[in-house]
Amino acid sequence: MDQMDLYENFRAFVTAAESASFSAAARKLDVVPSVIAKRVQDLEQRIKAPLFMRTTRSMELTDVGERYLLEIKSLLSNTDDVLNGLSKNRGHLEGHIKIKIPGIMGQLYLSPLLHEFMRLHPNLHLEIIQADRSVNPQEEGFDLALGALPESYGGVVDIPLCALERYLCAAPSYLQAHGTPTQASDLYALDTLVYATSGSRWQLLGPQGTVILDLKPKMKTTDGAGLLQATRKGMGIAVIASYLSAPALESGQLVEVLPDYRVPQIWLKALVPERRLQLPRIKELIEFLQSHLSQGLTPVRT
Repeated sequence: MDQMDLYENFRAFVTAAESASFSAAARKLDVVPSVIAKRVQDLEQRIKAPLFMRTTRSMELTDVGERYLLEIKSLLSNTDDVLNGLSKNRGHLEGHIKIKIPGIMGQLYLSPLLHEFMRLHPNLHLEIIQADRSVNPQEEGFDLALGALPESYGGVVDIPLCALERYLCAAPSYLQAHGTPTQASDLYALDTLVYATSGSRWQLLGPQGTVILDLKPKMKTTDGAGLLQATRKGMGIAVIASYLSAPALESGQLVEVLPDYRVPQIWLKALVPERRLQLPRIKELIEFLQSHLSQGLTPVRT
């Protein structure tokens, strides 16, 4: 089996695994299903182990198939980089970038930036996935993952992009109805609204040091815009990032609660697998994001 045959067998296996069907994989690769089946069979013979458990109704990866899938996807990606000729000699960037971005921040800020990056580099192809959770880009096949959660992963480089300020906020109507807290412990007796990915433990930096509050929130949500809306409607007290809360604070729709207590900053960062870091298109995208986010996120008018 020559190297190009092996490459095609790899492609057939990965496409079949992602499609969970030889027929669907065949349509994607513009061949007949028997070709996909033969390529997978050749690969199974080479490694002397089955990659799929196949029945008349379903097809699932074996344990061996699960182990090989990530490595083969990585090999394919690296091979495609070579075949695409992503070089400075050609004077332009080519190839595919798979990127994860968070929800509301992605919609308001990051997607427009990525669209501009595509305009500047028309030979690039971007696959943009929105997810409000921590993603290990190496395990899930991303070239980079953008987010503000604290998790780090082995073999993945964390690249800080900008600091995000956060404020403890409430609508004036809520405080008029339920009272204004004067110390952190007062929050236990009030309604709190929590962004689920940040958790129900609030850390506040006060005059006497750090205060940790383990809350039983009235509402927990993964929707940042929904959290802002609920707070503006007087449903409770929330910690909201400045890029969302600043316009409402300026207009008086929201007021800062416990101004003597500060909510610690968090950082928007790019998580990049070490093996992808030196690719020209990934380096260019990171430099582009760093340049455009160096001054932080400008508050959005909603």
